[in-house]
Parts: sequence; structure tokens; C-alpha cells
Amino acid sequence: MPAIATMKSLAFMNKWVVTEKLGCPADFGFGELVWPTPGDEIPFWKNKFPSRDASPEAPAEIEKDSNLMHIIHITAEMAPIAKVGGLGDVVTGLARACLSRGHTVDIMLPFYECIQKQEISDLALITTYNSYHDGNWVATNAYHGVVSSIPVIFIEPSNQFFKGKNVYGGSYNELEAYLFFSRACLEWMQVTGVQPDIIHVHEWQIGALPLLYWDMYQSLSLKKPRIVLTIHNMEHYGECRQEQLSKCGLDGSIYASVEKAIDDRTIGHNPERLSLLKGGIVYSNAVVYFGILNGIDTVIWNPATDAFLPAKFHAQKPEGKKICKYYIQKGLGLKSEGTVPLVVCITRLVAQKGLHLITHAIKRAEELGGQMILLGNSPVHWVQKDFEDLANLHNKGTSTRILLMYSEELSHMLYAAADIVLVPSIYEPCGLAQMIGMRYGAVPVVRKTGGLADTVFDVDDPSNHEKANGFVFEGIDEGSLNWALDRAFRHFIDN
Repeated sequence: MPAIATMKSLAFMNKWVVTEKLGCPADFGFGELVWPTPGDEIPFWKNKFPSRDASPEAPAEIEKDSNLMHIIHITAEMAPIAKVGGLGDVVTGLARACLSRGHTVDIMLPFYECIQKQEISDLALITTYNSYHDGNWVATNAYHGVVSSIPVIFIEPSNQFFKGKNVYGGSYNELEAYLFFSRACLEWMQVTGVQPDIIHVHEWQIGALPLLYWDMYQSLSLKKPRIVLTIHNMEHYGECRQEQLSKCGLDGSIYASVEKAIDDRTIGHNPERLSLLKGGIVYSNAVVYFGILNGIDTVIWNPATDAFLPAKFHAQKPEGKKICKYYIQKGLGLKSEGTVPLVVCITRLVAQKGLHLITHAIKRAEELGGQMILLGNSPVHWVQKDFEDLANLHNKGTSTRILLMYSEELSHMLYAAADIVLVPSIYEPCGLAQMIGMRYGAVPVVRKTGGLADTVFDVDDPSNHEKANGFVFEGIDEGSLNWALDRAFRHFIDN
């Protein structure tokens, strides 16, 4: 790993706009650094950074596969340009892993209006064609670009689909937009003659594609591909009315059976409804949803090379982590103390993530004399409002910051600054935050569920002596969280 760059060179390289110049604490050993403040005209995480595009070179030790394939991932999210949750991270990391093993890989993604085009390299229009929706053929553009060293094909319809300031939550019908996108991807393959070995679809949004492939496009010109569906989160089923499915050109009534795509939860209701996720399961050649742990993308998530950090660090030279913590404290107006444990929670604010436990942790960290930063927002209006009230209550002090937004840049900085990463999920198919936290030198405090139980092992459990790496609790009550968080604080203070 590269040695830690000096703070002076990093500050000039990153061209940070700051207003206060202070000397580093002596134990940092980095001389002087220009620090951010809460009053800066441009928040420190919005300044210009060096290119964050990852190197296309695969590590030499990765063995190439013997049976090389062409794989096209079709997805609603991709990190970092269209990321809402872990889906985007996993798609990017998986695509890069397949590339590193010698496969030909593309990602197909809606060309959301909110995508920052400057983050795409070599963007060019490659195909203009028509794709079907609700009785009409919609003029559609396909662009090719490179993101994080991965080839991406962006699908842009001429109608209102995928317009808006965010990936989700536009003024269009989201379900119908993804039905259109699923067919538009297959239509593009047919028009261009591209025939991958594997079409890898992700989540309910692309659940109709296997139906379209086998019942329409396989009888036209697409003969070669086979379909793999990966389920990342079973919470969302893609509930769909028959007439909605018919808008993509299929006869929705054909799929209204238990053997095909009827949503079993709606049997006997009026009307019964379909599930795009179930249809995808039935029609795919292979389904991935059982006990497979995600891995983090160790190129993007690497504190030794991370372009967003004010100082680089790694396990052999961890001094830069102190700088990162102090930088965040100064920039957010927290009390600048290295001896105070800093808890970070980066999450979507939805019920799955343990909202009542997150709320309690804010209070408990303050009671224990620590600091806590929450980064995230909620698609649910009342949840967002509740956390806005919490922010108004806590953000005036010097120990807590509740930041109701998402920022890829700030998330990297917060992981680097954290002493403790909190993941108190009610259920969690895998989870990435705990892995990223450990990669950045933070100790995870997690609830024992799903992938969290598979990756974090309690330091006070004798049976975990060889692999202990965090603090774990089992209950969903505040007392259970206290038990783990209190132990983490004591460990930090004692060591």
C-alpha cells in the first residue's frame, strides 16, 4: 500500500476551500493543515476532489476464469452515480470482480435525469431506436460510457420516465417506468445484435425482464442468453396489476396464476395482483437469494487511496485516521477531542434499519460522553419529519450531528473518522456498512441478524476468540443496544 501523503500536499492537491488555519495537535505529527468550519460557504464535502474513478487494472493475484462469458447486469442502481442503498454498491463491486476475472461485463442502467454526467467517462450516443410502451413505440436513446472502469449502457426514453431530482420518487409511475426499461434493454439487444451469455437482473424493478425474454424475445432473435436473478432484499415484491404488466406488451392475464406471477398474499382479494419479483423467480434460469454474503468493493473503499479523505491511512500506518476524525469534528462543529469516541451511523431511515434504536443511540452516545453523527434520509414523510425534529433538538450542541441527506463523499469521510460504526438493523440480508467500517478502522456495533451475524463477532464471547471484531446485541429493545454500546465505549476508553 502507498505511504500516507503529507497533509500539506493533500490539501493543495484537493484544493479544499476553507476559512480557518490551525495547527494540528502535536500527536498527529502532520504539521499544519487548513481546517474546514461549519460556516464555510461551500461545505467541505462538496468541494472538488481528484478523480475517484477506480483503476481498471486487476490485482495480479486474481486468477482468470477458464470459461469466459459476456455478462450484462441490468439494474435500477449503480454506485456511485445512481446509488440509493446497498444494491448500487453490490452491482458495481460484482461487475468489477467479474471484469477482474477476465469476463466481458456491461451494466445497463436508466439514464436518470439526476445522474451527474461529468462522472461518466467517454459518454457517447451509440443507438437510437424505438421501444414499446402502452400501445406506442417510444423513441429511445442508448448511450455508452465508463463509470468506475466499468462499461455502462444508459437507456434514455423520450417520455417522462426517469425525470426528477432523485433516482426514485419522480412524478412518473415508477413501476411502469421499470417495465418499460426492462423491455427497452431487450429491445436494444435485438436491434444491435448483442447476445450476452448471461443477463443478470437485480431486484423487483427488473423482474419482468425474464418474462419478456422467454415469452417474447427468445422467439424473435435473442437465443443465446440465460437469465440470472439476484434478490438483494425481499421486502419489496414489485406489486403489479394485470393491466400494468400488459403495458409492456405482454398479456397480463396470462400470468395471473400461482404457477407464474400471482402475488400469493393477494389471493382472494379483489383484484388479485401480480408480483414482478415472483415472476422473475419463476422465469429465471437461476436465482441468487440464499445466504451469499456480499463483499465490499475494496478499490472504491480503500482508506489508503480514497480521494475523499483529508489524510490516507492503512493498518500499518493508521495515523491518518486521527486527522480524518479531527477534520470531521472541525468541519461539523463538534468538540474536537480525540479521546471521545465518535459513533457514525450511515443508513436509509426506514423501519428495517431499526429507527427506534438509532434514535435511542443518539441519546445514549451523548449520555456516555461520546459523539454521534447520523447520515441518511427517509422516503417516508413522517419518518423524515421526526428526524428533522431530532436534528433541530440536537444539532445546536457540540456532540451530535443529524444530517438528513445522502452524500457519497461525506460517507467516505465519516467512515474514516468513525471510532464506532452502528448498524442496529431489525433484519439485514447482508449489510455493507459494518464491512466498510472495519475496512476504515472502525469497530462495528450491530444487532445479531442476517449478514450482520455472519460478519461481526462479539469480543466478549469466548467462542469467538479467534475472529472477534465488534460488539453484538440480540434484542430489539433499547436495553440490548445499551449493553453493546456501553461495552464499546468502555473498550475505547480503556484501550
